[in-house]
Amino acid sequence: MKKTFDWFLCGLALAAGLAFLFPGPGAKGGWMQPELLTKAGVALIFFLNGAGLSFAAMRAGAMRWKLHTVVQTCTFLIFPVIGLGAFFLLRWLTPGDLGLGFFYLCALPSTVSSSVALTAAAKGNVPAAVFNATLSSVIGVVLTPLWVGLVLKTSGQALPLGKVLLDLFLWLVVPLVIGQLSRPLTGAWIAAHKALVSKVDRCTILLLVYTSFCDSVKGGVWSTQGWDVLLWTLAGTTGLFFVVMRLSDAMSRALGFSEEDRIAAVFCGSKKTLASGVPMAQLIFGAHPGIGLILLPIMIYHPLQLVICSVLAGKWAKRG
Repeated sequence: MKKTFDWFLCGLALAAGLAFLFPGPGAKGGWMQPELLTKAGVALIFFLNGAGLSFAAMRAGAMRWKLHTVVQTCTFLIFPVIGLGAFFLLRWLTPGDLGLGFFYLCALPSTVSSSVALTAAAKGNVPAAVFNATLSSVIGVVLTPLWVGLVLKTSGQALPLGKVLLDLFLWLVVPLVIGQLSRPLTGAWIAAHKALVSKVDRCTILLLVYTSFCDSVKGGVWSTQGWDVLLWTLAGTTGLFFVVMRLSDAMSRALGFSEEDRIAAVFCGSKKTLASGVPMAQLIFGAHPGIGLILLPIMIYHPLQLVICSVLAGKWAKRG
């Protein structure tokens, strides 16, 4: 697991670096045809997610309604409210789209695979984690663009919500459903080749990161940014993680959750998905010249949450 984790993090840095060195091929109009490549990559990612999704595991964890309420409230209400403050604060403190990037991070659904894996490692309620992580992904297809559209509208910008939702339905929901329907044919093969499927999924994400940064580099977005942008992002994502983690833990304790349920609530409620965030950004923001800057918070939040949650999982697994 550690080897894959390190490889993917290096790949994120490499994809961004290549975009700065060679932005032409992946930018709009480049020979890689990113307009088509992006949608094909998004469809592939969500087809694989659908084909690997076990609804039997979801049903096993479906009855913990208090737990589900805590997780989804953290994911789609507490996070976005904090992100709303960050959006207006950073718009005043720093130029560009960093504030929008923070809000986009906060509006994203939770992770699936890492939330479940870390809950299992910490000896938490795995079926409930599977249910919540999957439910979050489905809800996020609708709520994430609605939250982004609302914030852009309040700041005097427009988001063609009808077109965005149609694109999300065609390139996210439809492949997800097709993948789920194909499970009788593909489920056994995918279960037997998890490592290969994971590599295909992650390589596709890296390709989308590359094309996203290519457009930003070609548009000159990064020529006006300094190291302060990275420092703001690192400080903001770290603070954001600990605030939401503490809130989800406090809510779980107040509601009298068992240790297993509390672990699932903390891991699912404090995580945000890079795997869905990158392809969704491509569909929501399209050819927005600042898309690389918009993706920066989730690219930093992703490894941060994995490192901290891995330490917590190891500590909680040793409990009596």
